Amino acid sequence: MSDSSSTQGTGELRRLNHELSVLNGIARELNRSVNLDQALRFTLSQVAELLGLRTGWIWLIQDSSPEPYLAAAQNLPPVLADEPRRMDGSGYCYCLDSYKKGDLEGAANVNVLTCSRLEGLVDGTDGLRYHASIPLYSGEKKLGVMNVASPGWRGLGPDDLQLLNTVGDLLSIAVERARLFERSARLGAVEERNRLAREIHDTLAQNLTATGLQIESAEALLEADAAPDEVRAALARALSLTRSNLDEARRSVLDLRAAPLEGRSLAEALKTLVDRWEAETGIATRFKAVNGSRPVPPRVEAALYRVGGEALANVARHANARRATVRLVATPGSVSLLVEDDGIGLDPSRVPEDRHGIVGMRERVEILGGVLRVEGRPAGGTRVEAAVPLEGLQSG
Repeated sequence: MSDSSSTQGTGELRRLNHELSVLNGIARELNRSVNLDQALRFTLSQVAELLGLRTGWIWLIQDSSPEPYLAAAQNLPPVLADEPRRMDGSGYCYCLDSYKKGDLEGAANVNVLTCSRLEGLVDGTDGLRYHASIPLYSGEKKLGVMNVASPGWRGLGPDDLQLLNTVGDLLSIAVERARLFERSARLGAVEERNRLAREIHDTLAQNLTATGLQIESAEALLEADAAPDEVRAALARALSLTRSNLDEARRSVLDLRAAPLEGRSLAEALKTLVDRWEAETGIATRFKAVNGSRPVPPRVEAALYRVGGEALANVARHANARRATVRLVATPGSVSLLVEDDGIGLDPSRVPEDRHGIVGMRERVEILGGVLRVEGRPAGGTRVEAAVPLEGLQSG
């Protein structure tokens, strides 16, 4: 064997060893983690390491919605990162349309496609034009698509295609595993709420019975013409028990309270809220969701839903508006809600925050690490925007 052949053989072995090492690392991490967002980000970073590809993103499809959503992204070019509407799963996308039709399946169809989202754009693309699309399946069930891209695209050989297909298989298993874990966690939460509800019912029933006995005692003392101090003492005990019951009920409701939109996505719940509010107020309202199918943690859903309701209530009470806009934008890193009107305008610096529920809205958002912005111009309408980061938050 010549020196050149030996060197070539050694190089090939090193490449294979590196690929196996990265694949093993991906498999180990995906098997360990039940946090879907972390698993997706890790996989993108490792694929970049494996094939020297800088940019990637992952579309996923929920069981409850046929519309794909952007679940993870790495180093998107500015034109896509700065304009989330261009990465909305409901927009036209050649690779997603091909996937839905079943034209992307197996290693033979992991190939380079022209990115329809970058077609016709020049500025802010970082030179990207093409990407490889890796279909994600669980059996015959469609889970989504992973796209990886690089400005100076090189041809993909059969080994590269098979490698990407293997990564797609590993990721598909991780997606299903994470979703099963989330479903079990949600089921456990429901069972725990039911258990708490039974305990609350029993506790309140006992306390109400005790209160009733004190009231009956006071009535008996009154009929017997007992001393006023004795009657007053019985009524005081009844009042004390009543207050204790109220405190217990408030604590229980806070502990038991579920997300106000359980069973629906945040986008679906907000659309219902907007439609109902528009019918009640007569104010023409436009609702738009970008990547509205993307699941977010229940506590984020609850916070943004309530912020939306409070902001709309303020429009109805104070704005004298003719039109309003509600827009939900979800990206892999954050979710934001905008409520805007064309009314008389609100100057936040001159209006006590508690008067318009701004303190409550801000607390809901800030406790999640987010930011609430309230902007108003006299005779120019008001804009309320809540933005919450998703990285680091569990999806369950």
